[in-house]
Amino acid sequence: MVRLADLHADMRDFLIDHPVPDIEMEPWTEPAPAGDRRVALVSSAGLKLKSDQPFAADAADYRVIPADKVDDVVMDHVSTSHDRTGFHQDVNIAFPLHRLNELADDGAIGSVADFHYSFMGATDPKLMESAVRDLAGILKADGVNTVVLAPV
Repeated sequence: MVRLADLHADMRDFLIDHPVPDIEMEPWTEPAPAGDRRVALVSSAGLKLKSDQPFAADAADYRVIPADKVDDVVMDHVSTSHDRTGFHQDVNIAFPLHRLNELADDGAIGSVADFHYSFMGATDPKLMESAVRDLAGILKADGVNTVVLAPV
């Protein structure tokens, strides 16, 4: 992970001054008990399968990552301020599917979804609204009632 102190002054100032929206923190639904949760991962790391089309600049779409294909996941997110070394050593750094499976095996959560998803995190979130609404319907139809957001 890159530290602010390690960045060029222009990039550091850009990140420090970047506007952050206010987000209401009140839950809008009562969560299911942990043992009843079906959990999916949603990453912003620009992850995809080796065989998928690469993310374009400002991509507002997402890629589907089947749970049994985690060993074929690669990262499209490329930036001089984004160190991918940890991801190359252990996919769980950015996409903790093995940890979710361990939680399910231990009975801490009900189950892990068969499919997981990744967006390109550098894209303006407003551009992704349509894709996010589409994905929410897919997750709901799959019985997913909990999502772990894995930002990078």
